[in-house]
Amino acid sequence: MGSVTPRLTFSLGSESRQNQSLAGARCSTLPALGAQGEVSGRTLIDIGSGPTIYQLLSACAHFEDITVTDFLEVNRQELGLWLRDEPGAFDWSVYSQHVCLIEGKGESCQEKECQLRARVKRILPIDVHQPQPLGAGSLAPLPADALVSAFCLEAVSPDLASFQRALDHITTLLRPGGHLLLIGALEESWYLAGEARLAVVPVREEEVREALVRSGYEVRDLRTYIMPSHLRTGVDDVKGIFFAWAQKKVGV
Repeated sequence: MGSVTPRLTFSLGSESRQNQSLAGARCSTLPALGAQGEVSGRTLIDIGSGPTIYQLLSACAHFEDITVTDFLEVNRQELGLWLRDEPGAFDWSVYSQHVCLIEGKGESCQEKECQLRARVKRILPIDVHQPQPLGAGSLAPLPADALVSAFCLEAVSPDLASFQRALDHITTLLRPGGHLLLIGALEESWYLAGEARLAVVPVREEEVREALVRSGYEVRDLRTYIMPSHLRTGVDDVKGIFFAWAQKKVGV
């Protein structure tokens, strides 16, 4: 990404990217999927966290040991700023409030964020294009009970074959019977981060479903959110967002 910072990617990057993330935060709440009570365990790994935490705001109530990961050191540093609650960290309170409102438990955004900070145990590098994405001798407890990944695999894959291989690779980190919550952009081929134009492999809903099945999952739910035209601001060509809840088959 060169000189493009996480803050530029997220704030200068645009209302459209932020709206995608708000939609992702909404979709990733377990009640929205009907998955509450089913997706739980001790360990959770967030695959390709970027500099963001919204994708963990709902799931953090159900896992006591969370690992966040990213390929870029600058993103891992940004995550560390927020987790340590240091001055200058990105303010995620709008997203936290959004999730608390949907969950309807009467929890404050401060309580939600405090819980997440307490449950994230480590920040690790990852490369989803390697057969061992976390490397040999990873500090993360493996296999994990669940994986979350938001706007990662399609963003780092040059084509569908690479997307499939990346999905295969991260699936090795998940125990049989474990759950994957996968959020991504539909039919997006590029987006702007500051002045940089970044390529994304465009995927359709059925291609996501087929990739999950090939990687050994039972697709429990797959939903799409079409991005309204007034939110398409010219900083990307995204058509919508998909959210998949899939369970790794035993024996895979």
